[in-house]
Amino acid sequence: MNQRILHVLEFKKIIEQLNAQTASSLGKEKTAGLKPSSDIDQVRKWQMETDEAAQVLRLKGHVPLGGIFDIKPSLKRTTIGGVLSAMECLDIASTIYGGRQLKRFVEDMDEPEMPILREMITGIVPMKDLENDIRNCIDENGGVMDGASERLRSIRSKIRTYESRVRDKMDAFTKSKAKMLSDAIVTIRNERYVLPVKQEYRGSIGGIVHDQSSSGATLFIEPQTVVDLNNQLQESRVQEKNEVEKILKDLSETIAENHQTLYENVEVLGHIDFMFARAKLSKLMRASMPNMNNEGRIKMKQARHPLIPADEVVPNDIELGEDYSSIVITGPNTGGKTVALKLVGLFTLMAQSGLQVPALDGCELAVFDEVYADIGDEQSIEQSLSTFSSHMTNIVDILKQVDHNSLVLFDELGAGTDPQEGAALAMSILDEVVQRDARVIATTHYPELKAYGYNRPGVINASVEFDIQTLRPTYRLLIGVPGRSNAFEISRRLGLDEAVINSAKSHIGVDSQSVENMIASLEDSKREAEQDYNEAERLLQEAEDLRNELKVKWNQFEEQREKLYEKAEAKAEKAIRQAREEAESIVGEIRNMKSQAQMKEHEWIEARKMFEEAQPELAKKKQKSPAPKRDTQELNTGDEVKLLTLNQQGTIVDKTGKNEYQVQVGVMKVKAKRKELEFVKAKQPYKEKPMATVKGKSFHVKTELDLRGERYEDALNKLEKYIDDALLAGYPTVSIIHGKGTGALRTAVQNFAKNHRNISSHRAGGMNEGGSGVTVLELR
Repeated sequence: MNQRILHVLEFKKIIEQLNAQTASSLGKEKTAGLKPSSDIDQVRKWQMETDEAAQVLRLKGHVPLGGIFDIKPSLKRTTIGGVLSAMECLDIASTIYGGRQLKRFVEDMDEPEMPILREMITGIVPMKDLENDIRNCIDENGGVMDGASERLRSIRSKIRTYESRVRDKMDAFTKSKAKMLSDAIVTIRNERYVLPVKQEYRGSIGGIVHDQSSSGATLFIEPQTVVDLNNQLQESRVQEKNEVEKILKDLSETIAENHQTLYENVEVLGHIDFMFARAKLSKLMRASMPNMNNEGRIKMKQARHPLIPADEVVPNDIELGEDYSSIVITGPNTGGKTVALKLVGLFTLMAQSGLQVPALDGCELAVFDEVYADIGDEQSIEQSLSTFSSHMTNIVDILKQVDHNSLVLFDELGAGTDPQEGAALAMSILDEVVQRDARVIATTHYPELKAYGYNRPGVINASVEFDIQTLRPTYRLLIGVPGRSNAFEISRRLGLDEAVINSAKSHIGVDSQSVENMIASLEDSKREAEQDYNEAERLLQEAEDLRNELKVKWNQFEEQREKLYEKAEAKAEKAIRQAREEAESIVGEIRNMKSQAQMKEHEWIEARKMFEEAQPELAKKKQKSPAPKRDTQELNTGDEVKLLTLNQQGTIVDKTGKNEYQVQVGVMKVKAKRKELEFVKAKQPYKEKPMATVKGKSFHVKTELDLRGERYEDALNKLEKYIDDALLAGYPTVSIIHGKGTGALRTAVQNFAKNHRNISSHRAGGMNEGGSGVTVLELR
């Protein structure tokens, strides 16, 4: 892409926004060199990188890219024997640390779908030892520390000793010679400690004069008694400087040995910074990844110009390259034609640069070899070119190069000359470009081109909507409807006399009036069709929601009914099992009894068979119908879902947009796309608790109650409940086994029988009934 196209379509403003999202000078360097690519494989790779980085930002919210510097100039200096400063060494250590932090951040991510980022970080070598070597020598402020070497520690210790001794002597002077000093302080001149002595006392304090004040009234004198100490101090400082240089030289040599690895680290870090800068810009623009093709196909839904403020921009749907390869936008000026033209061109440049575009998900853009544009008034005084000549110069250059894999944008084609000749030229130029199978979008205000789209295959008319009521453009692009002049309508609403308007209409040919009427009819029909379509879509959505809701409720009903069946069958099975166990117990007891009433074995077998045949046949369990798959269906308020990005369960609170929901997760509410939600179960309808049923006579209870071994109070509670059950079962007589023992339990049972209104009498058991260990109760 040539620089003129990038300037005309304002691509540099996008680069400026992208540059603001970088975290380091490495990223800024990559951003400054960004240009669209015509290699579809390269473009798709860039788009995948941006999308992967956008996923990381969506899941993690940030990426650690701090503390990274462009250390390439420093590395280059080390390779030619240069010695780095302490701050340069510190920047290298910081960059090593930043790279290691980023590598750990990516490795600790649970999401496996990060193939590009994971492959990139394999090229980052941690280099912990080199970082430690630098940080052990240089502090956070860029100073070489005492511990960098034993010699430096010793030298600095001597410096501190000499400084202390010099100061002590100088302080003694300030106290004893205070009247000779301009100020009782110790100061420094030429890196030596001196005293500010008054001019008249110059001879009273012997020493070396290093400086004087601007007025000459004060001399800065180094007393003779501290000259030797100052000399020793200066000598130690020279030794310190030499030792620091030696330490920095050793570090620089170590860095030089690792310069190739460091350089590769920096290249990876710069690319990752650039990659996440694109993702941050995408988030800022609320953009999405376009699907790229090399077939010249463009499909954009709710596309917004990225350089127009969000509260002012009007989204538009634009398609090109499938049913038609050219769009001719007609209509009056200031309606938004040029904005629509630039929108398509700028989206193409952004997509071919690996940037996402501000449009709905699923948009499609093509990779072109070249984008050509003739936009705006480029009149040149220096070349003595008129507006028309300037446009024609550009158009001639375009026609020399355009081919089937080009996108051509013409703004006000044929303008700046005689309208009739300009319209004829415009149609011829369009014919030429269309014939070469290029993708073309052209704007014009010539009425002759309104019928152009109807007479040429692969060409369609379009216009920008104008609201007659408010006398303002709506900036909505209407594909398939040519623009019409609204001069008469605007004049009428502004108060122009009707007679003047009618007179003006009489000067217009019948054909022009027919075309205007046809366009007005098309606009009305398109508007009504859009309203009908939106209403039909709304009704279809409501019907689909109702259908899904009925499906859910029917499945809930089936599931609840099945649970009730299972519960009833389980209860019946339990009762039958208890009855069988009691029967087996009774049979066993009777078999062991030696009495004259003993039955034969085959009679017991027959009785047992009759008992088993008397068991009710339980209903077979119904096969559960599979739960409705809801992963691709609409979710309803109250449905329980799993938020995949947080791995947490929540409840649908509200639907906030198409395929977007508000989910209550614990104490917080979050917004999520449908694809980020996994259906768990539908909202449970309110169920009334069934009323308790009274057990009838079929309720199973024995004709005897054994209270032996029970405590007094427990025995009475069991007895009271047993009598109620026996009455419900309809037994006339029951036996209470209490044993002989002390007789306390027998007395309690008999007293209970006397006071119970449903017990008519009681007696001790007979010889064959258990004797005095049993009390027989007659029930009413």
